Amino acid sequence: MSAAYNAKFTNTAIATRAIHAGQEPDPTTGAVVTPIYATSTFKQDGVLGLRGGHDYSRSINPTRTSFDEQLAAVEGAKYALSFSSGLAAIDVLLRSTIRPGDNILLGNDVYGGTYRLLSKVFVPWGIGLDVVDITDTAAVEAALTAKQYRYVWVETPSNPLLNITDIAATAKVAHAHGTKVVVDNTFASPALQHPLDDGADVVVYSTTKYIGGHSDVVGGAVVLNDDETREQVAFLQNAAGAVPSPFDSWLDIRGLKTLDLRVRQHSANALAVAQWLESQPSDVIERVWYPGLESHPGHDIAARQMHGGFGGIVSVQLAGGAEAAKRFVDRTEIFTLAESLGGVESLIEVPAAMTHASVSGTTLQVPANLVRISVGIENIDDLIADLQQALRAL
Repeated sequence: MSAAYNAKFTNTAIATRAIHAGQEPDPTTGAVVTPIYATSTFKQDGVLGLRGGHDYSRSINPTRTSFDEQLAAVEGAKYALSFSSGLAAIDVLLRSTIRPGDNILLGNDVYGGTYRLLSKVFVPWGIGLDVVDITDTAAVEAALTAKQYRYVWVETPSNPLLNITDIAATAKVAHAHGTKVVVDNTFASPALQHPLDDGADVVVYSTTKYIGGHSDVVGGAVVLNDDETREQVAFLQNAAGAVPSPFDSWLDIRGLKTLDLRVRQHSANALAVAQWLESQPSDVIERVWYPGLESHPGHDIAARQMHGGFGGIVSVQLAGGAEAAKRFVDRTEIFTLAESLGGVESLIEVPAAMTHASVSGTTLQVPANLVRISVGIENIDDLIADLQQALRAL
């Protein structure tokens, strides 16, 4: 894509950038949608006579390049590099920038797959891993004072308790100690939150979730501004090869174009669901976790840090305990019992038994009575009616 074409959209809103950045009409046919370049290799005009740098699709593919430029523009970043999954993105970021003996400071409420990767793969490799309440800036500063860390790893909102971390305050403290901040922005998406603008050094995504948005693609991304880190990540991306296929890149392109519209509806529906759940009797609902509620301890920070909504995830603890949680998710009809989140359809799950089973018995263990709800974009009255009948059936 031409730099001149992308530059036209630099000062436009996210919704406009998502549709046009990296999406220059095909110069040969005028096709307005990026083609799926389903090719493994490219003709060379003489030895190393590459057309636009294209030699082999593990290294470079026009469909993937289109998505990378589109995502970087939406994020307001210089670079985005896409991967075959969110965990592949995290893995390459870390392996390309840390070495045995380095340390990572991790929040105590993160995606179970992230913890599994760090604790079961990187710790045996010689990486130090410490866990802290990442929402407590004083606790983060105390940890950074006691030990040198390469990264502070933040999820905000976190998975699955939706804890909120002040990105700007955390980055200020971390940078004072020579430590970089990575923010997993999957739950908020670039439609609601731009961690780089708040001082974070790197942003990671599971594009499987809101960016793809239709539960039909698995992918990940690393987004950043630093030239040196970008080169390190790009080298290992090519050397290790965990890249998305052209078709997966095309699905992410399609999804990102409607991100702004979808996330606003997800957020509106989720707020309505959270408010309804919070209104239920205490002998049925023990607690509702949603940053859009004033009862949420991180509400004020989220209101300042997130723009246009609070996301589509609601977590709720059932007063009847773990068994009540399992019966509840078994009885919904519109909400599908399944892992993952961020698709247009509503999903529901029990993290302790499903997505976060890998942190059982650790300091990251989640309550057994917790239900995580990914609120879709269906009619809100239908969604609440479904939750209501499921609760009545307990």
